[in-house]
Amino acid sequence: MNLRILKKMVIGTTIASMMVGLVACGGSKTETAGKETKKTEKKTEKKEEEANPYKDLKVGALLIGSKDDTSGYSYAHSQGIRTAVQSLGMTEDQIVWKDLIPDNMDEAADAKVIAAGEECIKEGCKVIFTTSWGYMNGTKTLAEKYPDVYFAHGTGNLCNGKNFINYFGRIYQARYLSGIAAGLKTKTNKIGYVSAWGTDNAECTGGINAFAMGVASVNPAAKVYVRATNSWFDPAKEKAAAEWLLTAKCDVMAQHVDTAEPQVAAEKVGAFSIGWNSDMSKEAPNAVLTSVLWHWDAFYTWAIQAVGEGTWDGKNYLGGLNEGMVSIAPLSALNDPGAQAKIDEATTKMKEGSWDVFTGVIPTNTGTTVGTAGASLSDDDILFKTNWYYQNVVATN
Repeated sequence: MNLRILKKMVIGTTIASMMVGLVACGGSKTETAGKETKKTEKKTEKKEEEANPYKDLKVGALLIGSKDDTSGYSYAHSQGIRTAVQSLGMTEDQIVWKDLIPDNMDEAADAKVIAAGEECIKEGCKVIFTTSWGYMNGTKTLAEKYPDVYFAHGTGNLCNGKNFINYFGRIYQARYLSGIAAGLKTKTNKIGYVSAWGTDNAECTGGINAFAMGVASVNPAAKVYVRATNSWFDPAKEKAAAEWLLTAKCDVMAQHVDTAEPQVAAEKVGAFSIGWNSDMSKEAPNAVLTSVLWHWDAFYTWAIQAVGEGTWDGKNYLGGLNEGMVSIAPLSALNDPGAQAKIDEATTKMKEGSWDVFTGVIPTNTGTTVGTAGASLSDDDILFKTNWYYQNVVATN
């Protein structure tokens, strides 16, 4: 065989072998890379799981209504908790719900609050939210008995500065804004207000007074007629109170009770209304001007983060317009044409801090005054000491 030909054959065979080798190596490299990628992904997932301080955290919630409510007080709280949990990468399986827990603040009701809280603890809850006013005594007992569990009570005034806090918001800011809408809309100058309680409860009167001041800011001739049900949650009484006020010629209905009964009652007779807790336009689309809204997720996110990340400091929580804790729903087409501009003007002043609702000398309906010129009432005074009515408020029972 010619030496030159032999060399060519050897070179060709070598190249062919190299090509096969390269293909084989290429295949092995791809396979190895795939395995390495999977290992890296698993490591990343493990690190993310380890870095997530909420992966094993369970949250308890006591509601006066149900987690399945579609509007109102308990609905607003349950939606707030769900939103907070989702935003922190948790699942609803990490929430332990306790529905229909009474809040009468008597021995029997307190016992049910304590029992519901202990059920949450047995299911592994590290933080428990007790959402209704009347849960405060039961929550206090639970906090003393279980110092390693965190408790947050909504709307009350008890706390211990350690594992038991209360949380609320400057809802009076949103109440004032809704009062502007009501004051501009009324034709009879009679505005109804179904309230859970009268002047014995400052949470209710603080909202009533702020609403009434909003009304007066645009319509000094209008009056706000308050009818109390003496219960936070009683659909039958809420409906009856609304019907009484509507019969008395109130043509706009506001409320501080848990269900949409006053809204529905107003719509049935062609009156208008201001919803509460959640957007109630879906229950009464032909009546609701706007709704006073709670965005409880602002607090619930903060609280769950504090427990999960170990930053809980035992301080109470209070948020307003600036913190995104409260607002009103977008105005419906039923509103007076000038309502949006007036509401925007008041909103801007409150957010900038140049003015707030309970500022200056405030006249009451008994001829006395509250406050001093050039100063605003403190949060403590507004939330817990407004056991009086503004000058344009009329108590009907």
